[in-house]
Amino acid sequence: MAGLRPDTPTPTAITLHQATRVLEIAYDDGRTFRLPFEFLRVYSPSAEVRGHGPGQEVLQTGKRSVDIEAVEAVGHYAIRPQFSDGHASGIYSWDYLYELGSRQEALWRDYEARLAAAGASRDVAAPAASSPHACGHPH
Repeated sequence: MAGLRPDTPTPTAITLHQATRVLEIAYDDGRTFRLPFEFLRVYSPSAEVRGHGPGQEVLQTGKRSVDIEAVEAVGHYAIRPQFSDGHASGIYSWDYLYELGSRQEALWRDYEARLAAAGASRDVAAPAASSPHACGHPH
């Protein structure tokens, strides 16, 4: 989890917009960020996503349609979203959310570049179809 810095602005409002899959967070310095659920999921601060050190990050794929089903407060410094894919171990501190919002465009471009380099997709892979036999019909 990202550490808390004493100079980090604190949230004044956090709103889940389920229809558009966006978490809106307003800070006391006047900035407001609209963070898509998918963006939050792929940049989860959990060890499952970030690994246990540099180079151990796990590329998250197929998260385009992920939802946030609930958000739990963690003390007075963070939230823990529960995602529809079962992921619920990321603790997002106020400063980490502020960093994600401040760097959203660059982080998103980096994520898309890493997906492209891996030949991966934001969409869930469709189940593999049965291979056709000589007659041309799947069995």
